[in-house]
Amino acid sequence: MPDQAAELAAFGFELGVLKRIRRAGWWHAGVRDPESVAEHSMRVAQLAAIIAAEEGADPVRASFLALWHDTQETRTGDLPHTVAGYLTKPEPRQITADQTAHLPDQSRDVIRAAVDEYESQQSAEALCAKDADKLEMLLQAVEYRDVGVSRVDGWIDSARKSIRTATGRKVADAALTLSPLAWRDR
Repeated sequence: MPDQAAELAAFGFELGVLKRIRRAGWWHAGVRDPESVAEHSMRVAQLAAIIAAEEGADPVRASFLALWHDTQETRTGDLPHTVAGYLTKPEPRQITADQTAHLPDQSRDVIRAAVDEYESQQSAEALCAKDADKLEMLLQAVEYRDVGVSRVDGWIDSARKSIRTATGRKVADAALTLSPLAWRDR
């Protein structure tokens, strides 16, 4: 176990990189200090649980899938959609396989299965996690707009078009009618 413990610790350090990687697309909108990938992923996991609960899916599983959805960015950075014409999108499953190659079997298998399920988009939980990713982007865009970042409509429109669950669509529509501080008045 000493070598396995070292591998798990090393992977823990790699996951910490997500706290320092900024969501690059927001720089295009003029955000000086955008959220980190880790900050984004935390709210995605929370929203995935909520969406799944409302949709009759497993909130714990949806949240778990969401936690792993962007972990590959420790190796690639956050690539904005504008790179699509210049780079081929890296395969998340392959990056995850590389990241977890030296982990103990149980840890390796559970992480790889989560990434595969999320990427396959075949389970209700994966759909909820994907919708949570898009909903989080929409909420973040509304928050940035509220503090004066004016060029976020493209992110809002893109997110709204991508959301597939009824719950996700309803929450997105509601978010567009509220102040980001609406929670204080409840």
